[in-house]
Amino acid sequence: MAPLQSAPVTLPSVQGQGEWQPRVIGLDLSLTSTGVASRDWAKALRPGKRRSHDRMDWLCGHIHADVKEADLVVVEGAAYAQGGQAGHHELAGLWWLVTQDLWRHRIPYAVANPHHRTIYATGRANPAQSYPLKERSRVAKGMVRAVAAERYCIACEGPGRYDQADATILAAMGLDWLGYPTVPMPDTHRRALKAVQWPDLSPPAAN
Repeated sequence: MAPLQSAPVTLPSVQGQGEWQPRVIGLDLSLTSTGVASRDWAKALRPGKRRSHDRMDWLCGHIHADVKEADLVVVEGAAYAQGGQAGHHELAGLWWLVTQDLWRHRIPYAVANPHHRTIYATGRANPAQSYPLKERSRVAKGMVRAVAAERYCIACEGPGRYDQADATILAAMGLDWLGYPTVPMPDTHRRALKAVQWPDLSPPAAN
């Protein structure tokens, strides 16, 4: 899905000697467990037994509370190969409701697909290729979760742990693109940034 167009946004000026840090949020949208993360935290929004409009309203309200002061949000885009899965229609609706809310409040957002996120985390789009086919998805999710813990010191535990980890990587991608990488990254991983749909952002004004 392509992001809605919005006017260029000028980021705040860097104050002092690099004291200002951009507020970047990663969003791994899901109807049952949406991952939300920033530089030093991650959580999963789990609506429980809520369904239909009640679930949408609950998720959109909680997501807005987490992103309302963000300088940039990196949202995971659709995995088109999974378009036939149950709930795809409703999940697409959630994606548009969330991005419409970002657009309305002039919060710039980028769209990264699952391959971009996995490449940035592991250096490969299919890091579990050597495993049996039925195990690859589970193993790859575990690899991304391990990266969140080892590279970014964010322990993603309990229900929604993989969603937290995915959101952690998305936030790290946004920070890197803005010029504030959490840790140095090799080109094998950073190549994923070139394929992301980034917003039109003006650079911070000089002091």
